[in-house]
Amino acid sequence: MQRQPVSIFERAFKKLVPGGLESAGRRGSDIMNIAEDLPEPDVVIVREWIDDCLSENGGQVEARKRAALLGRAYLKLSATGRTRFLGLLAEHYGVDEASVESAIDQWHNAKASEKTRAAQSLRKALIPSRTALLKQFNGVPSGVKFLVDMREELLRLCKDYPELKPLETDLRDLLATWFDIGLLQLEEISWNSSGAMLEKLIAYEAVHAIKSWSDLKNRLDFDRRCFAFIHPNMPDEPLIFVEVALVNGLADNVQKLLDEQAPTQDIDKADTAIFYSISNAQQGLAGISFGNFLIKQVVSKLQVEFPQLKQFATLSPIPGFRRWLENTPADQLIKMPGGEQWLNSPPPRDPVRVSQADTTGVQQEAIMKLAAAYLCSTKPGTSRANDPVGHFHLSNGAQIARLNWMADTAEKGLKQSAGLMVNYLYELPKIVQRSNQYTSQGIISQSSNIKKLLK
Repeated sequence: MQRQPVSIFERAFKKLVPGGLESAGRRGSDIMNIAEDLPEPDVVIVREWIDDCLSENGGQVEARKRAALLGRAYLKLSATGRTRFLGLLAEHYGVDEASVESAIDQWHNAKASEKTRAAQSLRKALIPSRTALLKQFNGVPSGVKFLVDMREELLRLCKDYPELKPLETDLRDLLATWFDIGLLQLEEISWNSSGAMLEKLIAYEAVHAIKSWSDLKNRLDFDRRCFAFIHPNMPDEPLIFVEVALVNGLADNVQKLLDEQAPTQDIDKADTAIFYSISNAQQGLAGISFGNFLIKQVVSKLQVEFPQLKQFATLSPIPGFRRWLENTPADQLIKMPGGEQWLNSPPPRDPVRVSQADTTGVQQEAIMKLAAAYLCSTKPGTSRANDPVGHFHLSNGAQIARLNWMADTAEKGLKQSAGLMVNYLYELPKIVQRSNQYTSQGIISQSSNIKKLLK
């Protein structure tokens, strides 16, 4: 975990309490005097401070000031100190079991006229005490971003410290409420957007790295569009963003699509919108999905601006394909379309070298067939598609439309997808039906091109 010596939370804290925290409680100061590794004596200090926050002595405003100071202290802790801080919240500020048992007894013994009040008391007893502190953090300027980053940290730590999972779950549930789709704003990002926002696009791009400012400018040219979901309390932080190219027909190569020297498209003649990159920008919001709503809202916006558009599709990587191809046992692979061809081809069987070494096209055909089989198969015992990107688009109602050979020759594309990319097609009248069929029955919609590869 990286230290964050100066953060938007700290800057917001100074605005909230210009003169420090002299009125914030008996430990009034703008700095909590604790060591960065949070040794045991300092754990006692932090625990007393948390108790002060939860007691709300002096009212909610003072409690939030104390919470702001506590958050500022957390940001100055080392990795060890943060782990101890979060462990403290997880261990000592959960549900009070005695209060829950008492509330259950009251509910069981309540008369009919008292049941509603008893049920409310039981619900209140089931809320962990740390929830109030998390809400106080949320009430501080930039506190939402602070909590998103805290959950990102928790998600990493839970692998080694499973006792932190209840805290992570509590925070996820709160964030899911605060990031309800009705609270988010769809914003178009252009070259005229703030420098802070443009820097975030470069930093958060997760599919095709933005190599330079000229690369970014090319992606924001007049035949391109970029849209992001923004939370009102995180105005310079995209939550998720999609990059769109306006072209003719389905795009088949991402390097051509991103070529800075290529002529711009006549957008009045473009008939297809290609979503070529969708990036989740906030790892702390993992598991809270916005993608489905993002695509639908972007399609609606594009239809208004470009009514001549006939197709909405992606040019997507297949990030799990090469690993799957290399790790699937031969006795399973041979039963799949293209499997026997691939296993009988001369070594070395490297899908990345095939384009140069295979003059007959036999290995290429085998790889295309196996890629189609991979995309159209599901994880054992589930109805979830093998490929994570595929699962996302199929859940949203897309169809697997076309596989593209050597469509991404960048290092990442070759390493993960063997250079292949796939077009997922969003046929608007069929989106709901296909989404329901996939999510309820595991039915994967396939074009005639894909069906041919599976024979």
